[in-house]
Parts: sequence; C-alpha cells; structure tokens
Amino acid sequence: MKAVKNLLALMACCVGVSFAGATLAADDAKDAPQEKKDLILKGDAKCTGCHDEADDPTPSMLELHPSVLSIGKTKHGTQADGRTPTCTDCHGDSDDHMNYKGSGKPPKPSILFTKNSPTPAELRNERCLTCHQGGKRINWQSSTHAGRDVACVSCHNVHARRDKVRDKFAQTDICYSCHKEQRAQMIRPTHHPVPEGKMGCSSCHDVHSDNPKALTKSSTNDTCYTCHMEKRGPFVHEHQPVAEDCGICHKPHGTTTPNLLAQRVPILCQQCHSSSGQAHAQNTAGVQIGGNYNGQGSISGRGCLVCHTAIHGSNLPNGGQHYRR
Repeated sequence: MKAVKNLLALMACCVGVSFAGATLAADDAKDAPQEKKDLILKGDAKCTGCHDEADDPTPSMLELHPSVLSIGKTKHGTQADGRTPTCTDCHGDSDDHMNYKGSGKPPKPSILFTKNSPTPAELRNERCLTCHQGGKRINWQSSTHAGRDVACVSCHNVHARRDKVRDKFAQTDICYSCHKEQRAQMIRPTHHPVPEGKMGCSSCHDVHSDNPKALTKSSTNDTCYTCHMEKRGPFVHEHQPVAEDCGICHKPHGTTTPNLLAQRVPILCQQCHSSSGQAHAQNTAGVQIGGNYNGQGSISGRGCLVCHTAIHGSNLPNGGQHYRR
C-alpha cells in the first residue's frame, strides 16, 4: 500500500513539472516575436506587413489604382497554382526598400511598375516574359510596341481584378490613350462598330505580334477576310487593288464617306483609272457621247458604281457585270 502511495505521489510530481514546463514554454512563445503570416502568396509577408489595406485608394480611384491586396483575386494571386509569383519575383529583392529605417518615404523597389517608372521598359517586360513567353506573345520582342519601349504594364494592370485591356469591349480606352488619331476616326459617320461595343481593337489587332500593323493575321486582306469572306475570291476577273491591299480604297477606322471608302466615287476610282484608253458609253447626265473616257463626264454623271457593280471581282466574263479590267 505504501508503495502505491509513493508511486501516485511521483506521478503527481511529474504532472506538475510537465504542466509548469508547458506554462513556461507558452510564456516564452508569447514573449517571442510573432512571425508575420502570408496574406496572399507564400513568402509575401515581408511586403504585406506594410502594404496592406492602409494602402487602398479611395473607391473612385480603384479602377486606375487597384488595391495592393486585390492581386489575390487575380490569376497572379492563385495559391493553388505553383507558377504563381511572389511580390519579389516581379518587384525584385528591393533590399534598400525593405531595410530602410529612416524617416519619410523609403527608397523605391528595385523594379517599379508605374507609368513614369525609372525602371527601363525592357527590364520590366523581362519580369513578365519570365512566365508569359510563348504562344501569342512569342514574337513580342520584335513587335512594334516593344520597339517603341512600350512596357507590358503600360496596358496591363496585374493587381486589378478586372484588367480592362483584356476585355474586348473596354480595351479601347487603353488603346486610345496613345492612338488618338484612331479615336477621332472612330467617331466619324462611317466606322466599324467599335464605339457600339460590337467589336474591339483586338478583333483586328494583336499587339504582341511582329506584324508591321499589329494585325491578327499576316496581312490586311487576310484580317479583313475574317469577316468579309465574300470578298476573298479567287475570282476569274480580279480587281488588282483588291487583291493587293484592302486599305488602298478603304479606311478601316472610320471615314466621312459610305462603305469606309477613303474618298468618294468617282474621285477614288480616278486615282488609278486615268483618262487614257477607257471607252465609255453615254452616261446619265448625257455628257460623254461614246469614245474615250475623259474624266469630266464621269464626275458629272457620278456613275462608276452604276455599271461597275462587281468592283471586288467577278467570275462572269468581262462585261457580264460591266466590269472591265
């Protein structure tokens, strides 16, 4: 019986010591500095310790300057994706920025993604191309935009939940910030339905392409044929300017003439069809009485398209639709 009592006393002593040790360990852990928790991505706590909700802009400015933490709602903040970058993957180690202990604003991060950033566009783009190299962006380095030192972040906003430039119907505001001439053309009486929201700039243009006009296809004609298949041909009797480039006669961004024509008929036709050797019959105004075309009769009658209905080409014999090569 005495042995049992001694054993119980020893067990109680051990429990007491263990409890006291656990209490001391808990106190030590409480006094120890707490490690910052990652708010968005693994390893980003050293940034989000300072850059948190306090950096959020006013609601009216969220569209232009999204919240720092809003990146967590984008593809760049998906924790389940092993390819997701951390803050320093894009902004660099930024040791001077993070270790600054003085008063006032700290030094800028190593790589700054702002509109007037001192970081060269090539270096900023290099960070993006670390992951986004290939596919439609494989020719970016030789594109017109890259050649003019346009940075990826000049158009894209990676922190924004909704990147406007990737929205076909909202991207025009981004494109118009540089392409002001095309903005003016789009509000002319005849234009593609971009202002109406039925098309976007990316319907015809691929800004990551090395095509000289940044088109989605290799040429102007192939791009136009995407929608205007009936103009493609091949035709037995082709109109040479049509086969060469649609842009010879049409201004795709907008004009003041019908059908996106660069000039009104017959002035447009007379850019190529001079007064030599063109036989015409009497026109509706009665000015031209047979013989060769002298220009003036067509201007008075304004009748090129009355006879020349198949201006994009025809499979009928010459004259079947009054089209002469």
